[in-house]
Amino acid sequence: MTVSLRVRAIVASAALLVFSTSLLAQNSNTERQIPSQQQLSRFGLERAWWGQATLNPSRDKVRHVSIDEESVFIVSTSGVVTAFDSETGQKRWATLLGRYDQPGFPVVSNENLALVVMGSTLFAIEKRSGKTAWTLTLPGQPSTAPGVDDQRVYVGTMDGSVYAFSLRKVRQLYQEQRLPEWSAEAMVWRSTANAEITSPPVPSGRTVSYCSRDGSLYSVVASDKQLIYQLETDGAIVAPMATSGKIQYIASEDNTLFAINAHNGAMLWNFTRGLPIRRAPYVVGNDLYVTPDRGGMYCLNANDGSQRWWQATLQSYVAVIGDAVFASDADGNLIRATRAEGGISASMPMRAFSVRVSNDRTDRIFMSTDSGLVIGLRKRGETIPVYHKFPDRLPILPEVAPEIAEPPAAEAAPETN
Repeated sequence: MTVSLRVRAIVASAALLVFSTSLLAQNSNTERQIPSQQQLSRFGLERAWWGQATLNPSRDKVRHVSIDEESVFIVSTSGVVTAFDSETGQKRWATLLGRYDQPGFPVVSNENLALVVMGSTLFAIEKRSGKTAWTLTLPGQPSTAPGVDDQRVYVGTMDGSVYAFSLRKVRQLYQEQRLPEWSAEAMVWRSTANAEITSPPVPSGRTVSYCSRDGSLYSVVASDKQLIYQLETDGAIVAPMATSGKIQYIASEDNTLFAINAHNGAMLWNFTRGLPIRRAPYVVGNDLYVTPDRGGMYCLNANDGSQRWWQATLQSYVAVIGDAVFASDADGNLIRATRAEGGISASMPMRAFSVRVSNDRTDRIFMSTDSGLVIGLRKRGETIPVYHKFPDRLPILPEVAPEIAEPPAAEAAPETN
């Protein structure tokens, strides 16, 4: 063996030793971070799964965590997106989108596609396989995550524009290898506001709504951008909107939460406190959770805005599981409170899992560390999730026919002479 080969062998052995030591240290650290089943049992919870998102721990951090009813999506600062099955924790795929370290937004999805904006490009990924369905060059600098339904995707930009693109047309152009040069052909319409779009567009049936930094809410016809109504507030709207049935909830920095009729813009009620509201409100059933800056958590009646309770300790909504609401406090603890009255029943130190999903879709808790360690928690013994937002999306489980006991053997007839 030459001197050069000896050196390479020594370097390779040293690298392997460093990697092995790092892996052992990471595994040891993981075991310390993940809460034990004994700790979780005090909350009435159990760990459904844990997984590690794909990223470089020496330079990357988790930027966004988002979910739908079947997937958990992790976006790292480098641009790597990892998808997990939300019930089993199986890692479905991981892929780098765009160039390293481009600004990006959380993943949104419809039934088949996961869509994410990186830089000035919109990527569509087949949700279950991780294959790139298409990429689209955007005409302006995006300012929010997109909104999507089954027909169109809607993107807000820094200059106050909202663009609607036909999903069918984009797919056609991609298959014809005419993207990104012919991206403009997929545009259905462009609508303009007076300032930067600050809230992801929200499609709802025949309409789509969006907000701008000047405090205006716009609702337009999804197919042709015809204005249905415009609502002006006295403060910037920076929090994502919430929709439940025919009611739309808009939080403004003028310290007010507005509830309006989503079809015609009629004001239904408003809720005012002396602090700006910069976090999205969340609706579960008839409960509406609102968290003003440093103002605790309010639980309101979602229909009329009446206050059910207020809890000063709670700072951000996490999930509703059965008769309990889970939230974070200012110190990063996971808090369990009663859903009916807001009384605190348990607290667990969870500062390491600082990136938390506010889940209004299902009765699951999803949290991640900065380094991409993800856990999924559920109510103890509940293997079938509750779908809060879209209960009709819960898969129909096969019915198992009950076992039929075999009839007892007939007794032999007595012999006759």
